[in-house]
Parts: sequence; structure tokens; C-alpha cells
Amino acid sequence: MNKWRVGIIGATGMVGQRFIGLLHQHPWFDITVLAASGRSAGIRYEEALASRWAMPFSLPQSVKDVVVMDASDISSIKPLVDFVFCAVSMTKAETRALEEAYAKADIPVVSNNSACRMVPDVPMVIPEINASHLDILEQQKKRLGSNKGFIVVKPNCSIQSYVPALTPLLSFGIKQISVCTYQAVSGAGKTLETWPEMQDNVIPYIGGEEEKSEQEPLKVWGNVSKDGLSIEHAQTPVISAQCLRVPVSDGHMAAVSVKFERKPTIDEMKKLWQSMETEPQRLKLPSAPAPFLQYFEEDNRPQTKLDRDMAGGMGISIGRLREDSIFDYRFVCLSHNTLRGAAGGGLLTAELLCAKGLIPKGE
Repeated sequence: MNKWRVGIIGATGMVGQRFIGLLHQHPWFDITVLAASGRSAGIRYEEALASRWAMPFSLPQSVKDVVVMDASDISSIKPLVDFVFCAVSMTKAETRALEEAYAKADIPVVSNNSACRMVPDVPMVIPEINASHLDILEQQKKRLGSNKGFIVVKPNCSIQSYVPALTPLLSFGIKQISVCTYQAVSGAGKTLETWPEMQDNVIPYIGGEEEKSEQEPLKVWGNVSKDGLSIEHAQTPVISAQCLRVPVSDGHMAAVSVKFERKPTIDEMKKLWQSMETEPQRLKLPSAPAPFLQYFEEDNRPQTKLDRDMAGGMGISIGRLREDSIFDYRFVCLSHNTLRGAAGGGLLTAELLCAKGLIPKGE
């Protein structure tokens, strides 16, 4: 088939590397541009990486000799791509300016950055949950003055472990959520080898993470406003979050306690998790996990090392559902933070956009 031409902006970082691993044999997409900061521009990708390749697989031969382009040179990148993934390491202001510049140049952007997540007309998408938010893109294109360029973002990696598990339960009226996330070092763009301070250690603070964990689910669970101008955040539930960095390479675990207006039974909750069907699965998107949610009956599951790669790292694992003495129930969830939570989530979003005809192919 005639494939979509894809650029990776921020190709030398950890998420950019994940994109390369996911894209180099993708059935729909071809990598046509690798871009990074001006420091890396003009040299071969393998050379630009130096010793920073951090993936658990070898650097694909197909990208070793690709000459890295300057991410700010949008006019040179534009004729080479149908859309780009953006995973840069810049300030929020710089990132938003760059992403909007791509969109205004009629290049769709699927972003792994946080800069535009709370912009009212930018959909923040978990494809299985809120694909309807893509309806806002026509309004966003009007604001940006673009014909086909727009920005779609993925949420913070940590909320993608527990928001999918809570979504099927919203019909019972979730009132309060208390969540503690135990987050891998790759979420900070590091490895255990390059971050010796994490050896035999837990750091009980990740800058900005708790605020994102409390606010972003409400946008995901919100709706496009009646006037079509913005995404209105859900007003409930109330969320309290704590986020800890733990000495794990990949995988974010969440311990969740939840209180309902109408308390379901344990069997009702498990049945909803087991039966959840979503648009990516119906559309048979290449990266759609099957199943999306999996409940483990064993008391000691899910485990990060054993279960983070479920369904190609795109599935959500759930376990230890039980009554709670303060809330109604508590359980644990697990997701792969650089696959489901980062590059894989962005890839699935791009597949959804393409399947819906929102990203046209070039000639």
C-alpha cells in the first residue's frame, strides 16, 4: 500500500527512539524525516546518537545513515512528510510555539509533549476512551489558520495506567479517587545505568506530575462544548494523587482507591473490564491492543517485569480488586510508560486519525 510519510521531531531522545522502534516496520507508515536540535542537524542519525541509544533492541539499519534535519527548519521538512510525531525536550513555551508553527504550515502534529495539553481546542486523546474529542479539530484549524494542519496530544504517561480502568466504571458515578503512582526511570528519559541515584532508592517527588494526574483525567472525561469551541472538562470526580519515582526501567504502576455514588459489585466491575470494546479494536488499527484491559485474579499480579509488555506494551493490566475501609474499592493497574504511555499511545492516535481520514496522504 501507499504509506503515509512520517517525521519524528525530537528523534534522538528516548521517546523518539521508541518511535523508531515502532515505525521502522509499520504497515501504514514510513519514516521519511528524523529531526532534532541544531546540534544534531546535518549528521547521520547513528552519529548524532553517540552512545545514547537506550532501547532494548538494536538500532534499525534503515535509520542509521539518515541525515538528521533541524527541527526548526519546517519549510524543508514540509514537502517530505504527511504528518509528524513531536517528542522534543524544550520549554513549554518553545514547544507550543514549535508545534503551532508546524500546524500552521499545514503539517498535522501528534504530540507527546505537555505544552498544548490544556489548550481548550487541542484534543488530548486516549484513542479507546475519547476519540470523539477529535471533532474539535475543525475549530482548532480555524484558530490556527490552517487547511489540514492541527495538533493532537496524548495525556501524561502516568494517568494511562488507571484512567482506562476507571472509564468503564463512570456510569456508577465516581465521586472520589485517591491514586499513588510508582513510575519508572524511563519516564524521566533515563535508564538505571545512567541514573545511579535511583539505585536502591525511591524518590517521592516528580515535578508537576501530581498536578497533571489530578487535572488531565478530567479533560479526557470531558466533552466538546455545544458551541464546538472547546473541550469542557468533567466536573467530577475529585482526584488526589501522589507520584513516586521507583528503581524500575519501564512500567508505571498505580494503586487506586475509588468511591462511587452507586457502589457496583466486584463482579460488575470485572465484567465491565473484560467486556470493554473500543473504536481502535473495531477499526482493527495495527497498534490496537487485544485485549485493551486485562484483569489478573492472582494476588501478586500485575507485576511490572512480567506484565508491562502485555499486548505489545499497549494493554492495561489490572489486579487486586478488593473492598476498601475508607473508599468503596481499591485495586492496582499497570501500563508500559514509553509504549502505551508515550510513543505507542501517539502511534495509535495517529492510526486513528488516518483511519478517520483526518490525515491525507501526500502524492
